[in-house]
Amino acid sequence: MSNETVILKDLSIGYTTKGNEKVVASGLNAAINSGELTCLLGQNGIGKSTLLRTLAAFQPALGGNILLNTEGNHTSHLSSLPSHLLSRLIGVVLTEKLAIKNMTAEELIAMGRAPYTGFWGRLTDEDHQVVRESIRLVGIESLAGRMIQTLSDGERQKVMIAKALAQQTPIIYLDEPTAFLDYPSKVEMMQLLRRLAVQEQKTIFLSTHDVELSLQVADCIWLMESENHSTFNIQHSPLSVGTPHQLADQGVLSRFIEREGIAFDRDSLTIRIIAAS
Repeated sequence: MSNETVILKDLSIGYTTKGNEKVVASGLNAAINSGELTCLLGQNGIGKSTLLRTLAAFQPALGGNILLNTEGNHTSHLSSLPSHLLSRLIGVVLTEKLAIKNMTAEELIAMGRAPYTGFWGRLTDEDHQVVRESIRLVGIESLAGRMIQTLSDGERQKVMIAKALAQQTPIIYLDEPTAFLDYPSKVEMMQLLRRLAVQEQKTIFLSTHDVELSLQVADCIWLMESENHSTFNIQHSPLSVGTPHQLADQGVLSRFIEREGIAFDRDSLTIRIIAAS
């Protein structure tokens, strides 16, 4: 059963430098549901990373509100929550490669327990059990004793997802989780994330450039576009939200994908390259 967990209300995102605001996008209204995999798509520079950082409370919103529906249907404003509570609500998996060495995968995953272990960071039996369960859920039991520097890109990504699971947050954000992976590993990663969303009733939201794969796997798509991009030259919301088939039927995906030599099939949600004649 899906519930609205993260709610955007007339959100404006961007930066403030030397007292001047740089608005990246405004008028964002949408909700991310628990039990679903939601993928954020958009061209380079459109503001996907800015939106993700704002949702994760890494930077403040310029306007509007981000609401979190926590346990017991208690609604909180993201901006009002202290860091120690945020660390129990939101887990973040970034795309940067790890510089950590001389640490096993299990030891890194155990760092996800930091919000619960107190000042000394000592793990209880319960903490160790949570770490083992997180490893099991991601299916990386064989990697637990491996040193981080010996892992492939795909294996490291799975370890970081297990670390986020060990954090036991209802919400997990991921920035380009398939960026460094070969195609079979991309598919495996997306299927893993959707399985975790559905089976564990997590709210999983990720940004990605893997358009066709997202359309095949995701429950919901957020597509960011320029605010003044419209066939009829009328300003519209910079964010289109719906299932892949809903956005395909609305023509939103064709507008985003199709270029000279690139065709989009609305029925199969596939992209086809048209060979030059």
